[in-house]
Amino acid sequence: MLKRSVDLIVLSDIHLGTFGCHAQELLNYLNSIQPKKIILNGDIIDIWQFRKNYFPKTHLEIIKTLIEFSMSGSEIVYITGNHDEMLRKLSDFEIGNIKLVDKLILDLDGKKAWFFHGDVFDISVQNAKWIAKLGGWGYDFLILGNRSLNFFLMKLGKEKYSLSKKIKNSVKKAVKFVDDFEKTATDLAIENGYHYVICGHIHQPQISRKVNKNGTCLYLNSGDWVENLTALEYHNKRWELFHYSKFEKDSKESSSNGPVDFISAFAVFSSKNMKSG
Repeated sequence: MLKRSVDLIVLSDIHLGTFGCHAQELLNYLNSIQPKKIILNGDIIDIWQFRKNYFPKTHLEIIKTLIEFSMSGSEIVYITGNHDEMLRKLSDFEIGNIKLVDKLILDLDGKKAWFFHGDVFDISVQNAKWIAKLGGWGYDFLILGNRSLNFFLMKLGKEKYSLSKKIKNSVKKAVKFVDDFEKTATDLAIENGYHYVICGHIHQPQISRKVNKNGTCLYLNSGDWVENLTALEYHNKRWELFHYSKFEKDSKESSSNGPVDFISAFAVFSSKNMKSG
């Protein structure tokens, strides 16, 4: 399969080792691209909720695929998050093309980009870690129940439904938290002269222009691989938000319409050649 070349991808909140992680979908995405640089922006391995009896083969395949990327020349930067905070003891560790850091500043085509996970802004994580961990366990079981619900919905020919996403989007406090998170991140970025601020943590994929009295900044959030199945891509000086749902739909359409598309493309190509001749 011909792989798509990408200058930079940002992945966060994969939560390997939990029921909610969509590892197979992430593998499908990784197998479709050839990135020059990969930034893993926190909560990649969920050490908080790690279980000895639950680490499926597909989760191991993610780690194996990332290592293979590094061995083939892709640079990988692992930025620690709150669910993999134990790795912060190893900050600034480097082996081959893999580097472990707490935050990262890059120059992207003359523009300063500031990468960090984002849990530093989360009061529940900083001041009441046990509550955050308890919430994480509850969230994991909600995801597990949601998968059972979606199994029956798919059998009935209905669309999948995200309980956790519905709850988070309908709670005013959660919406306010997201708004406050984005404002805090962008205000700090503008204050420090960054053109881009790239976060994870809140599982809310986003690319939006933020403006305050001191200037402007592009806020980006890579989302997650539990609910939204999203990633950020930077290529040819442009940022784009990758959605697996669209990728999956396009892949299905491409496979079903392959022969017709090939014939049409060949006809157009032949026509152009005849005109130029």
